[in-house]
Amino acid sequence: MNEALNDIPVLSLLVWLPLAGALAVALLPRTISKTLGLGVALVTLLIGALVAIGYQADGGRQFSETHEWIGAFGVHYALAVDGLGLLMVLLTVLLVPLVLVAEWHLADDPHGGGARAFVAWALALEGLSLAVFCATDVFLFYVVFEATLIPAYFLVGGFGRDGRGRAALKFLMFQLAGGLVLLASVIGLYVVSAQAGSPSYLLSDLEALDIDTEVGRWLFLGFFVAFAVKAPLFPLHTWLADTTEKATPGTSVLLVCILDKIGTFGMIRFCLGIFPEASEWATPVVVTLALVSIVYGALIAIGQDDVLRLIGLTSLSHFGFITLGIFAFSTQGGTGSILYMVNHGLGTALLFIAAGYVIQRTGTASIREMSGLEKVTPVLAGLFLIAGLATLGLPGLSPFVSEFLVLVAAFDYHWWVGAIAITGVVLSAIYVLWLYQRTFTGPTPETAAGHRDVGVREVAAAAPLVAALVLFGFYPAPLLEVSNPMVEDLFAQIDVTDDPPTVDPAEVTPAEESATEEAH
Repeated sequence: MNEALNDIPVLSLLVWLPLAGALAVALLPRTISKTLGLGVALVTLLIGALVAIGYQADGGRQFSETHEWIGAFGVHYALAVDGLGLLMVLLTVLLVPLVLVAEWHLADDPHGGGARAFVAWALALEGLSLAVFCATDVFLFYVVFEATLIPAYFLVGGFGRDGRGRAALKFLMFQLAGGLVLLASVIGLYVVSAQAGSPSYLLSDLEALDIDTEVGRWLFLGFFVAFAVKAPLFPLHTWLADTTEKATPGTSVLLVCILDKIGTFGMIRFCLGIFPEASEWATPVVVTLALVSIVYGALIAIGQDDVLRLIGLTSLSHFGFITLGIFAFSTQGGTGSILYMVNHGLGTALLFIAAGYVIQRTGTASIREMSGLEKVTPVLAGLFLIAGLATLGLPGLSPFVSEFLVLVAAFDYHWWVGAIAITGVVLSAIYVLWLYQRTFTGPTPETAAGHRDVGVREVAAAAPLVAALVLFGFYPAPLLEVSNPMVEDLFAQIDVTDDPPTVDPAEVTPAEESATEEAH
C-alpha cells in the first residue's frame, strides 16, 4: 500500500481536493451546495484513511513530495507526514464532515446562501489546514499558516450571534500580529541558511544547521510567539472566548479543534525541531505560562454563564496541558501532548456540537436560563455528559490517557509543577459537573415541554466522536504506535534523553535488595 501511494501525489490530492471542492461549492447552484460539500469532505476522509493505512509507524516522514518553487530563495513545494502530521491530518479529515452534518440546519436560511458560504469556507479551511500539517518547507508552512486566516475570518464574521463581526476582527488582529512576528523569524532563517552555504527552507536542511545560540534564541521567540497566539496560551489568549461565544458551534469546532492545533503542532515541529537549545533555554518561562493557562483557564471557566464561552475557556486550560507536555522534554510529555491534541479535538468537538444542539432547542446560550433538559432530551443529555466527562479526563475515555502522561512528565520535571498542574484536573471536574447540573438537571420549565430529542442526523454527527473517545480510552495503542516513534526520533535528533529512575539506597529494604540480587 505504501509503495502504491508513493507513486501518486497523495498528499497534494489530500490538500487540493477540499480547496477545489470549496471553489465548486461557491460557483455551483446553492441547491446542491451541502450535498456536494459533504461528498468532497467524505472523499477527503477516505484519502486520509488510505494514507493512514499505508503509513509505516517507524518509517519517519513518508509520502514525500518535493518540487522547487522559488529557487533563488531556496523555497520548495514540499509535503510529507510523520506520526504527528498523520494524527493531525486524520483529526482534520474526521471533524470537517461531522461539522457539516451537525450544521446542516444552515440550509434553513430563507435565502439559501448561508449553507453554501459556510460549506465553501469550511472546505477551504480544511484544505489549508491539511497543507499546514503536511508542509516540510518553512516558507510554504508560513504561507498556508497565514492563509488559514481568510476562511476562519469569514466563518466567524459571517455566521453566529450579534457581535460576531467584532469578534472576527479581534481574532484576525491577534493572528496577524503573531504572523508578522513569525515572518521576521522566517526571513532570519533564510539569512542563516544562506550564510551556511546555500539558502534553503526545507525542514531537513534547517534541522541540520548549527545555528548560533543568540541568533537561535531570537528566531525561536518569533516562532513561539506566533504559535502561542494560535494555540492559544496565556496571556495571548483573549481572542479565544469572544470568538467561541459569538461564532456558531460548528465554526468553534473548526477553530479550536483544528486551527488552534497548528500552534502546538508548530511548537513541536519547529521550536523543538529547529531550535532545541533555545527551547530548553525558554522552558522555565514556557512552563510557567502553561501552568498559568491551566489554572487561570479553569478558574474563569467556572464563573461563565454563556455555554459556548465556557467551553472556549476550558480549551485555554487544555492547551496549557499540551504546552506543558511539550516543554517537559521527556518522551512521556511529548507523547502525552500529541495524544492530548487528538483527544482534546475529539472531546471538545463533541462538547461544542452537543452545546449547539441545546442552543437550537432552547434559543439561548445562557446557562441560567436552562434546566431540567435531561427529562425531555435524554439522548442529548447523554451526549453532553459523555463530552463533559471526556473534558474532565474520566478514566475509560481517551483524554485520561494523554492527561495522565502529561502529569507524569510534569511531576518528573519538578514535583511542584505536577502539583500545580493537577489542580487543573480538580477544577475541570467542578466546571463540567456544575455545567451539566445547571443545564440538564433540576425542574423542567414549561417552555421545554415541547423540545424534541436529537434526531438521526444529529446523532450521526456525534456518534463517531463518542466511539473514538471510548475506543481510544480503553485501547490507545493505535495512537501510541504512531506517536511514540516520532517522539523518540525527535528527542534523539535534539540529543535529549529521559532521566532514569533513581532510588535512594538508604530507602531500599533488605527484602527488596535480596529480590533484586535474585533477579540478576
